[in-house]
Amino acid sequence: MGNAVREESLGHVRRLTLCRPAEYNTITPQLRDELGAALDAAERDRDVRVILFDAEGPAFCAGYGLDWSTSAQASEDGRAGRVWDSVADQHMIGSFAAVWAKLHECSKPTVAAVQGWCIAGGTNIVFNAHMIIAAESARFGYPPSRVWGIPEAPWNWVMRLGLQRARRYMLTGDEFTAAEALEMGAVLEVVPDAELAERSMALAQRIAQVPANQLEMVTMALNAVADEMYDPRSSRRLGTLLDGVARHTQEGLDFVQRSGEVGFREAVRERDRPFGDYGERPRG
Repeated sequence: MGNAVREESLGHVRRLTLCRPAEYNTITPQLRDELGAALDAAERDRDVRVILFDAEGPAFCAGYGLDWSTSAQASEDGRAGRVWDSVADQHMIGSFAAVWAKLHECSKPTVAAVQGWCIAGGTNIVFNAHMIIAAESARFGYPPSRVWGIPEAPWNWVMRLGLQRARRYMLTGDEFTAAEALEMGAVLEVVPDAELAERSMALAQRIAQVPANQLEMVTMALNAVADEMYDPRSSRRLGTLLDGVARHTQEGLDFVQRSGEVGFREAVRERDRPFGDYGERPRG
C-alpha cells in the first residue's frame, strides 16, 4: 500500500500533499495517521515556518472512503444483540477530527490549496486551515447532512460562511462553487486551476520570509481570537457525538442497508437525485 500523504521541504515551507488521486484522496485511517504524523513533524521542526497543504488529482478530497466505513458500520450493527456504543463511536470519529484540528491549532501558518471536489469529510479537513486558496474548479459542500452525518466541527462552517449561510448550506447539503465560497469569505482567493500550485506556493514562501518567532506570535494571537469566538473544542465534541447519532437514526440505518444492497455510489445518487447536484448535476 502506497503512502496517502507525501512530505516535501522547500526552504522554510513544508508541503504536505494528499497523494491518492485515483481514489479522489478519500479519507482512510491511513490518511488520518499519516497526516497527523506529518503535521506533528512539521510543528516540531524549527526550520519549518509555513505548512502548505494540497492534493494531487482532479479532486482535493471527496470525503470519507465510505466503501470501508459503511461496510464497517453494517458489520457492527448486524451483530446479534449489539447495542450502539455512542461513546466508542465518538472516540472513533474524534480520532479523525483531532487530526484535522491540528491544521487550526498549529503554531505555524497553514495554507491549503484546493481543486475539484472538496466535500463532506474533505471540508472537515480543509476548513481547519488558516487560509484557503481555491482553484476555479473547486466545489464545496456537505451532502451527508441530508442523511447519515453532520460536520465533525460545525464551528468551521459558521466561521467560514457566517451563521445564516452555514444554516442555508448545512440544512440543504447543497454544493457551492469556488466563486461563491470567495463571496462568502470561505476562501481567501480563487485562481485558475493552472496557477493553483504556483500561487499557493508563492503565498507560503512570502509568509515564510517573516521570522519564525513573529509568525508564531501572530498565529497564536489570531487562533486565540477564533477559539474565544467559536469554542472549537466544544463544537468538535458535540459535532462528533451528533455525527454518530445521525449515522444511527432510522434514516441513517436505512441508508447503510441500501448501500449494502445497491452499492454506496448508487445509494448516494439516490439521495442526491432530488437535489440535482453533485453526481446528479447536469454537465454542459
